[in-house]
Amino acid sequence: MRTLALTLAAVTLLGCGETARLQREAGYGPTPTLPEPHKTLLPTINVAPAVGWPEGGKPTAAPGTQVQAFARGLDHPRWLYVLPNGDVLVAESNAPKREGFPGIKNWIAGLFMKKAGAGVPSADRITLLRDADGDGVAETRTVFAEQLHSPFGMVLVGEDFYVANADALVRFSYRPGATRLEGQPVTVTELPAGINHHWTKNVIASRDGKKLYLTVGSNSNVGENGLDIEEGRAAIWELDRASGQKRLFATGLRNPNGLDWEPSTGKLWTVVNERDEIGSDLVPDYATSVQDGGFYGWPYSYWGKTVDSRVQPPRPDLVAKALTPDYALGTHTASLGLAFASAHSGLPTAFRQGMFVGQHGSWNRNPKSGYKVVFVPFQNGKPSGPPRDLLTGFLNGKEEAQGRPVGVVNDGHGGLLVADDVGNTIWRVSAQRP
Repeated sequence: MRTLALTLAAVTLLGCGETARLQREAGYGPTPTLPEPHKTLLPTINVAPAVGWPEGGKPTAAPGTQVQAFARGLDHPRWLYVLPNGDVLVAESNAPKREGFPGIKNWIAGLFMKKAGAGVPSADRITLLRDADGDGVAETRTVFAEQLHSPFGMVLVGEDFYVANADALVRFSYRPGATRLEGQPVTVTELPAGINHHWTKNVIASRDGKKLYLTVGSNSNVGENGLDIEEGRAAIWELDRASGQKRLFATGLRNPNGLDWEPSTGKLWTVVNERDEIGSDLVPDYATSVQDGGFYGWPYSYWGKTVDSRVQPPRPDLVAKALTPDYALGTHTASLGLAFASAHSGLPTAFRQGMFVGQHGSWNRNPKSGYKVVFVPFQNGKPSGPPRDLLTGFLNGKEEAQGRPVGVVNDGHGGLLVADDVGNTIWRVSAQRP
């Protein structure tokens, strides 16, 4: 009887594992499975408590690769940028303080987000890390810029260094090799703030440096705070550096974060966090190429033209124009970081043509999803297969968060850097030594 019981238990576990695998695969790829929506009064709460890494702990790297700490002891490192001389910049940041009462639903969600490690005050600074001897560990650390306002995206164009704060794009003068920015920042353009339900703003420059592209997430889940406060949000803006004029480049993107240029086509790509509260298996986050003037559905529809009946009044005219994203990245994975593999990558061949995605991890899905860095292979400028795990192990055996990956960037020396805002660490993934 005991043997039979063990056998049945093993079969049950295998069945659960197979179910989990199928659920995961159904939410990935160019044609994800979209079940019927299941509305809930309050979001599903399944938080992974933030515990940090134990002594000597680190993520698990894919076969053929290895991972080490590039820098530890940071304060909520979110986003990364590598300067031409190889210096690494990290935005240490968190959500800006919100004024007033946020409403019972957001207040409850805020409590659980705090449990997930997102409740600490923002350090509001950018730190410079320098690895002068090339051993994969930064030995120099200086404050590059401070007294910012929930900084996130960064980009250098010539001697102009731009920072995307939660409420504005600002510019500093940069001197090559400098370890600290001098002088006060100049406001280039204000960015939608207000409630700031999604506060992270990113910025990237065009290949010729003439344009900047800025991400602005929505101020709500599906417009429940009123569509008037969504003006200019859930969008990517294009800014002309010479004139300072900006225009909406793409809209209907609930919360776009990572931005990068696909190497073979030169197209702009972004990763987007989709909506909540209609089930654990809806709606998949996604990566997509971004069309000039394109509308991607939010809040009226998702994954192209699938109507979200919660949004009233409906807008069939806009839904008819909604573009279908290129590649689903799993439901509620909180996919944030995006970096295409560098031509000078030193990683194994399986990770040399495609995109890396930092998945911060779900807080409102059962079972949990994300909490890893994945690689999506590309051919001819498009995704060409299922995602491959590059870095895992951010959840421990108790499903506690030892870390949560955010920004990812090529370090210019053949490796990939990953910002871990719960582990307060920058990890470096490289090819495994013989």
